[in-house]
Amino acid sequence: MRWARWWILWFLLQTHEGTTTVTSDQIVYQQRVRVLDHARQTGNVAATCRTFGISRKTFYKWRNTAARYGLAALRPKTKRPPAMPNATPTHVLEVLLTLAITTPTLGCRQCADRLADQGFQISKSTVQNLLVAHRLGRRHQRLARAAAIAALTTGLVTEVAVEDEPFGFCHWAGKPGALVAVDSFYIGNLKGVGKVYQLTAVDTYTRWAMVWLVHGVVNKDVSVAFFERIWTTWNKMGFPIKAIVADNGPEYKAIAFADALAAKNVERIKIPARSPNHNAVVERFQGTMLQECWRPRSTGSASPASASCNAEADAWLTTYNHRRRNHGDYMAGRRPIDLLELTS
Repeated sequence: MRWARWWILWFLLQTHEGTTTVTSDQIVYQQRVRVLDHARQTGNVAATCRTFGISRKTFYKWRNTAARYGLAALRPKTKRPPAMPNATPTHVLEVLLTLAITTPTLGCRQCADRLADQGFQISKSTVQNLLVAHRLGRRHQRLARAAAIAALTTGLVTEVAVEDEPFGFCHWAGKPGALVAVDSFYIGNLKGVGKVYQLTAVDTYTRWAMVWLVHGVVNKDVSVAFFERIWTTWNKMGFPIKAIVADNGPEYKAIAFADALAAKNVERIKIPARSPNHNAVVERFQGTMLQECWRPRSTGSASPASASCNAEADAWLTTYNHRRRNHGDYMAGRRPIDLLELTS
């Protein structure tokens, strides 16, 4: 196993192309690559650690990470910005972004005046900062975003729509079934039941959720069977699945799972290693279900039988999809059934 990791590391370093170090993250990344390259050339890990002033534990952590996920995994992960107490409220930001898309030729001063007419006092510099943060600071960016949305909703494709990718890695879909996020979640070792896993699928456009409880280890056969379930369900609802986004779990990296998606002409979208925020739609839903369904159950006197687990999950899902209002930034108090009926 040790020689295999060194061979993988040698191959990655041979194919690595040097880049200009501009940001601090790039400097850190290049430094880590140089450490691994120095150890490969000298064949002496201890000497390398003394030269660069790092511990052997850190070195082996970097080497194993590069061998398993590639050199790109050595880049430092970006931190989420802190929530500031004087930040612009979410509802005001939504009004501003809507205004910037519907009237993309307005500048920051005019946008601030329009917001003031609606009762929102916000300075033009703050408006510009918010637009820049959402890649809408320049007029051509706003025009491209408006054209891209028009292309997704009306089918009218313009030149500016082709030139822009408006939503980055953020989850966004133009209709139900266009992008479904899936993930596996370990519920726990329940008394009288054993180890229970939850397979989850959440539609990005409607936030409509489906779950399947599995006893025992989740493998490729389980993930393929779960995909067949959600594929059949969405076909019956009249919205065929176009793409699936999943993490790098072994059940979703399996060839059998990829073949099942290819047979149905469904695109497989992978997320970067160790980046669950790129699968945030399903991760957030699983946190909500954990807090509102499974943890209250563990403190109550409910029967631990398997049928009870499935019944409670189905009951909570019915409430979530049909009655529970989602107050996230995207849903804004709507329910999944509201968006589903809106497009039916």
